[in-house]
Amino acid sequence: MDERVREAGNALAGASSAAALTGAGVSTASGVPDFRSEGGVWDRYDEADFSLRAFRRDPGAFWERWLALTDDLRAGDVAPNAAHRALADLESAGWLDAVVTQNVDGLHAAAGSENVVALHGRGDLAVCRSCGARVDAEGPRERARDGEPPPRCRDCDGVLEPDAVLFGQRLPEGALARARALAEDTGVFLVAGTSLTVEPAASLPLIAARHGATVVIVNDEETAHDDAADYPLRGDVTEVLPALRDAMLG
Repeated sequence: MDERVREAGNALAGASSAAALTGAGVSTASGVPDFRSEGGVWDRYDEADFSLRAFRRDPGAFWERWLALTDDLRAGDVAPNAAHRALADLESAGWLDAVVTQNVDGLHAAAGSENVVALHGRGDLAVCRSCGARVDAEGPRERARDGEPPPRCRDCDGVLEPDAVLFGQRLPEGALARARALAEDTGVFLVAGTSLTVEPAASLPLIAARHGATVVIVNDEETAHDDAADYPLRGDVTEVLPALRDAMLG
């Protein structure tokens, strides 16, 4: 095992608290397409079609486009990978307090993580903006596919909206506040699968470092904030995160 991975694992094991931040690199390992890289999702779709304004203008047309997009994202066998499972194992063992994620696919929850802070919402859920009910998105997706765009809330008949944050929509205030509180209060802040270029998530390891946390960054390439990391670890998240877990759990 790489000595730096072992040292980072020891830091995690010795901390009174720990939190993780994950980005697209954790999901792409499961076959979820990247959104912003060359050849990514936004090279094939117009971002303006997935804005809050577009939804409000024509919810039915929006849902038709949303179905096409999510069918594209779900193509193939998309399931939690070894990185998701390693983080869930660390939480289950009491070593990790929460996972803050920029991803909307719900794979952390599917892997067994219970305390997930979804900064950009969850595409696997739908929300009624009239009564606030949240439901699994599969039912509304099927109703939209069968000729009910937009799908409506079973409780109040309000129009359902994907629970992912749309362009022009603020990040959920509660999620952002929780993420910042975790960064300020944690002993170790573990970053995985993100280049740390998109705010406000990019600032979280800096906040953690300013408050005295040990910062561990796992990514296959350099990130914008490697200089703030005590342990910048280069490598595949599906290999490094399980190695960190194994170093701690034996």
